[in-house]
Amino acid sequence: MDFKQNQIMSTEQYIQDIVAETVLKLYGVKPEVNQLQIQKTRKEFEGDYTLVAFPLLKLTRKSPEETCRQIGEMLLQSYPEVSAINVIKGFLNITLSKTYWLGVINEIASTEDYGFAPTPTENANPTIVEFSSPNTNKPLHLGHIRNNLLGFSISRILEKSGKRVIKVNLVNDRGIHICKSMVAWLKYGNGETPQTSGKKGDHLVGDYYVRFEKEYKLQVEQLTSSGMDKDEALTKAPIIIEAQEMLRKWEAKDAETIRLWKMMNGWVYEGFEKTYQNLGITFDKIYYESQTYLVGKKVVNEGLDRGIFFRKSDGSVWVDLTADGLDQKLLLRSDGTSVYITQDIGTAIERYNEFHFNEHIYVVGNEQDYHFQVLKLVMKKLGYTWYEALYHLSYGMVLLPEGKMKSREGTVVDADDLISEMLQTAGDVSRELGKLDQMSDEEASETIRMVGLGALKYFILKVDPKKNMTFNPGESIDFNGNTGPFIQYTHARIRSVLRKAGNVNDLLNQKVTPESISFQKELELIQLLHLFPDTIKIAAQTHNPAEIANYTYELAKQYNQFYQDLPILREPNVEVKHFRLLLSQAVARVIKQAMWLLGIDVPEVM
Repeated sequence: MDFKQNQIMSTEQYIQDIVAETVLKLYGVKPEVNQLQIQKTRKEFEGDYTLVAFPLLKLTRKSPEETCRQIGEMLLQSYPEVSAINVIKGFLNITLSKTYWLGVINEIASTEDYGFAPTPTENANPTIVEFSSPNTNKPLHLGHIRNNLLGFSISRILEKSGKRVIKVNLVNDRGIHICKSMVAWLKYGNGETPQTSGKKGDHLVGDYYVRFEKEYKLQVEQLTSSGMDKDEALTKAPIIIEAQEMLRKWEAKDAETIRLWKMMNGWVYEGFEKTYQNLGITFDKIYYESQTYLVGKKVVNEGLDRGIFFRKSDGSVWVDLTADGLDQKLLLRSDGTSVYITQDIGTAIERYNEFHFNEHIYVVGNEQDYHFQVLKLVMKKLGYTWYEALYHLSYGMVLLPEGKMKSREGTVVDADDLISEMLQTAGDVSRELGKLDQMSDEEASETIRMVGLGALKYFILKVDPKKNMTFNPGESIDFNGNTGPFIQYTHARIRSVLRKAGNVNDLLNQKVTPESISFQKELELIQLLHLFPDTIKIAAQTHNPAEIANYTYELAKQYNQFYQDLPILREPNVEVKHFRLLLSQAVARVIKQAMWLLGIDVPEVM
């Protein structure tokens, strides 16, 4: 096996291949892939990787220990990259040579996009990632931030794992919630606009949504105090009747209602765009529910004609999923208006017809788990064979130290306010620690932006999406520990070392021999760098950016230990110095690429 070729595959794959060749030579049988179990050697034992012998015993007809001994001895004889073996019962621990690991670090250092799979062709069937999906009755808040950061990061991870990715946003720009803001503005707004109020448009409209809910609550209390049952009061309150009537007018294309709707939605879109820009979020295509829900209504009515759905006595249309372990689900209200799942049915069909996607990922909170179970079942019942391609990337709630946020009560953490707070805190902490010394105002401002947003993004993305999390702004901006600023500072530290060393490109032309690797810390860093491509694959397969985040923290932590313990620029042995600079360059490159996958910029100076 050609050693040069080994560097472009994972070490596990390389060991699998040489063990397979060895088993064939020894026993005349080539093992199946599932019989070749390779894993990282546990820390308490000597070795880099471990072969589990038990699945091979049917082929070798030897004891586990003898199987390991025979395979290990032939590996030592046949492959110079294997420097030592260690047999412990049915486990063969394999140590790879410094020559092997030097080849790995040379490959990493000379590969600009190391770890990133080639970009697929434009005609490849894509993966659709839908995220953000805001309602146009309120500004984006902390929950939306987690959604946007997850969607954007997983899009980049999937893209660099070799998939063609299309990032889409479905704006929920119609429905009863929108009409609530519209009714409140008509009743209490006195013609207020973003220009006259000085507020961002999404904030202004959100204020009227909160105003509606307060008035609605007051009216319900008044009706119940006069003796009406609360459930009845919820439907008889005058302001909710007005909102329902406005929704019917909207669906009937009433000109005045449509004019008001377009004006207020326009305010919101301008506000959203500013927030997206501040977060560094972009989309390839934006859909609007107002343009897609009619397709869903048409499909539901066709399903009704085919007997897939049924109509209740009040005229509403339902699907019965009791045989599937669920219950009955409303698809169209009795007045003919649609619900969320109606437009999701239509949108899924439209997107498949447009893109013929391999996978469609919905980044939506776990409170909608049931909704997406129903969606897949409905698509299956309608006969769409690609229903299995629909995947719900379900994520947990973002809590604050003081508890849960509530949009209706106006107690959410506004995304714009949070971003401003993060930038303010980043500036204060950076100045206090002297991180901005000798920087121009422009450089300091850009560094503060990177640190503030990096702290926010990393703190959220380092948590497994499936878990609830508590966001603490103060903890996120810390230059020590598992934080974005710690990793950013590590990158800046390495870049400073490389600048002092001179022309970084010359490093690739310097002679470095395996003897330059003198310490275990250096080998561990190379081995960790070598895991980067596999980490991307795992993150893509599990739809989990936390895999990248926590890998990057571990890399930064190990580099800092190496930096503290071993001299680089002051190393008297020139060849060793060149090796450590080469290693530092590779670490900086991987940190930058890993943080890019998380949507985070890293500074050159700090």
